[in-house]
Amino acid sequence: MAKQGKKYSEAFAKVDRNKKYAIEEAVELVKSISFEKFDASMELAFNLNLNPRKAEQNLRGALVLPHGTGKTKRVLVFARGEKAQEAKDAGADYVGDDDLMEKIKEGWFEFDVVIATPDMMATLGKIGRLLGPKGLMPNPKTGTVTMDIAKTVEDSKGGKITYRVDKFGNILVVFGKVSFETAKLVDNYNTILDAIKKARPSTVKGVYMKNVSVSSTMGPGVKVEVQKSK
Repeated sequence: MAKQGKKYSEAFAKVDRNKKYAIEEAVELVKSISFEKFDASMELAFNLNLNPRKAEQNLRGALVLPHGTGKTKRVLVFARGEKAQEAKDAGADYVGDDDLMEKIKEGWFEFDVVIATPDMMATLGKIGRLLGPKGLMPNPKTGTVTMDIAKTVEDSKGGKITYRVDKFGNILVVFGKVSFETAKLVDNYNTILDAIKKARPSTVKGVYMKNVSVSSTMGPGVKVEVQKSK
């Protein structure tokens, strides 16, 4: 732990805490001070002027990043008949209905995304208390309750991410890997920034984005100057 603490301190010392960096500069800095021994994820954090207790300010959504996240997600699909076959053909890792629900009840969670056709939702409610706390319950707002199974599976295994504001008004998402080219990370950042801006509730007054920062998985955050996307 002491060794890791020293590396973090050295990285932290290279960040000007009073400065908001241009996104390109912020990404380059995070890449240069990343000390993880693996290809760390690049994380983007928004601190927004939101009150999630108000329904219209409880932001959540999904979008597809132009260059993906660098991670292939394990996709589970609840569907029957033709839609189940469609999911298999599209590359879903697990496809089923009652059989998979029983496995989940027994504690199986070896998947990252859950997609369901609308007709499966009533049955899925039986395991909502298991999926919900893990952020895995299918939801129309994130596009995971759908009849367009093939495209949703392909997007989810590629560059699709979901976001949801926490009770403190924060949104945290992964937008690539440290090994990504800076230009690709900036493209992904701009895509997310545009989506969050467009999702601004009409009831929010004053400053909407209070703080935006980027970091690697274990590294210190670097504040970003929020500018209009190119």
